Amino acid sequence: MEQRLNMQTFKRKNDMNKKIRVAILFGGRSGEHDVSLMSARSVLSVLAPARYEVTCIGITREGEWVTGAHVLEAMEKGETRDLDRVILSGNPKQAELYVLRPTKMGAKFETLTPVDVFFPVLHGPFGEDGTIQGLLELADVAYVGAGVVGSSVGMDKGVFKDVMRANNIPIVESVLVLRSEIEKDMNAVIEKVEQMGAYPFFTKPANLGSSVGVSKCSSRSDLGEGIMEAARFDRRVIVEQGAVNAREVEVSVLGNDLPEASVCGEVLPSREFYSYESKYIDGTSGLLIPSQLPKDVTDQVRDYAVRAYKAIDCAGMARADFFVEKDTNRIFLNELNTIPGFTSISMYPKLWEASGLPYAKLVDRLIELALERKSERDHTEKMYRSES
Repeated sequence: MEQRLNMQTFKRKNDMNKKIRVAILFGGRSGEHDVSLMSARSVLSVLAPARYEVTCIGITREGEWVTGAHVLEAMEKGETRDLDRVILSGNPKQAELYVLRPTKMGAKFETLTPVDVFFPVLHGPFGEDGTIQGLLELADVAYVGAGVVGSSVGMDKGVFKDVMRANNIPIVESVLVLRSEIEKDMNAVIEKVEQMGAYPFFTKPANLGSSVGVSKCSSRSDLGEGIMEAARFDRRVIVEQGAVNAREVEVSVLGNDLPEASVCGEVLPSREFYSYESKYIDGTSGLLIPSQLPKDVTDQVRDYAVRAYKAIDCAGMARADFFVEKDTNRIFLNELNTIPGFTSISMYPKLWEASGLPYAKLVDRLIELALERKSERDHTEKMYRSES
């Protein structure tokens, strides 16, 4: 593993007996809200009480920040009315969590327990796309995962594909269309897509994950319906050429400046593709870990994953998803997920477990990496004074 800020060193600098104070952020204004709650529950289950002092912050579907003794359970039930409202100041001199407390005169803000590192377990828009990362950067706090650029480029499938093309990393053919184009002339959009080649095509919201809003389209009517479904979740829709007779291969990446790739795993979908239901609801898709691909192919997949990770200036973690043609072993990168699913059946932690890093140690390592990245940011000059 790369040189790192050791957790024990961090403790000695602050207080030998002091726990690391972690704030878990989950929920959010996204179609992946429910997935985030599942991921948060898994992460919380492995944060050792002897090492961490944990604050749970839920973000409702409307964007309110809330906390309370049983905030996760309340969020799962959709019963957030009685929870305390929370605000994070973007002022680096007052980068604290404030909770709204009722008083006889109305209400006032009180400071919550200070936080050493924020752990966003937020999937999709307003969590994985650089927006929450921008707030945390403004507040000048340590946080798990990629920064603003890595998050936003990794989230936007259209921009991401352009960056991969520029770095000579093979990707599936795709067309990006706007909701305004779709509303103006659906037939023109369909004709534009069909110029890529033969069916099937996959329609996806450009800024969403967990297979939300994704459709496999085998005909013109399918394509129209799929485009409309994707446009429900984003004003930009990506339509990809379907990878025919291909394996779905995934690899997990971990690290900051010197990232490492896990073993490769293969998804064996129980449905037509690796859908939301098979990922999170019924868990019926099989996972082959490690994959049975030839070593030269897995080595190339892992190399592409690390190169893609570096190309978007990712940090902390990401899961890279590939297609590998069964007949030719040609490799195509599909996407990079900067906050991959963390549920008990999610591929990201399973791949690291197969690589020798169990779930709890993986969470520890991500917190380490967040503290390391914050230490690196603190060495950056933020003011310039001319010597003249």
